Amino acid sequence: MKTITDIETLESIYGAAVPRSIDKVVTRITPAYHRWISASRFVVLSTVGPEGTDASPRGDVGPVVRIDAPDRLSLPDWMGNNRIDSLRNIVRDPRVSLMFMVPGSTNVVRVNGRAVVSADPEVVGSFEQKGRHPRTVVVVSVEEAYFQCAKSIIRSELWSEGDRSAEVPSAGDFVREVDAGFDGASYDAGYAEYARSRLW
Repeated sequence: MKTITDIETLESIYGAAVPRSIDKVVTRITPAYHRWISASRFVVLSTVGPEGTDASPRGDVGPVVRIDAPDRLSLPDWMGNNRIDSLRNIVRDPRVSLMFMVPGSTNVVRVNGRAVVSADPEVVGSFEQKGRHPRTVVVVSVEEAYFQCAKSIIRSELWSEGDRSAEVPSAGDFVREVDAGFDGASYDAGYAEYARSRLW
């Protein structure tokens, strides 16, 4: 397999970037981006660390992040599986990317910047869901924001295909592949109820 090993060859294949794809980048959360991000309840947090990269889905019942200022976002770290891969990465390398999505919209909004993990009681205490608080909050200093080309969402018909979950392996199926004795069917049947009490 022939691979590309230098930037010049890569750029010769694609040519110059579409000017608007460069010009659209902003260095703060403008009013339009504020409205869009405030409507997003789902974001993918991407980080990088010594062991490699990590992309972690994050969601909430309202806005998934709080916009504290045009150059600062706060993302509460609600209950998960305690792998803390993203948080470990941020502690060692602050570079992050956030990819916000809104059901029905063909746009995707990207925010790139640097983050810190805060366990400050005042910061953690400023978030609450059903009487619970996150253990930490990821505070992002915004360096750039822009909307992505809509072609990938349009091509994939992401929001128009309906529920296709029956066509793909379940969480129980994935675990059963590495643990033959695992009761995947029971796990899948009870997970939704189990998760409801552990969302925050």
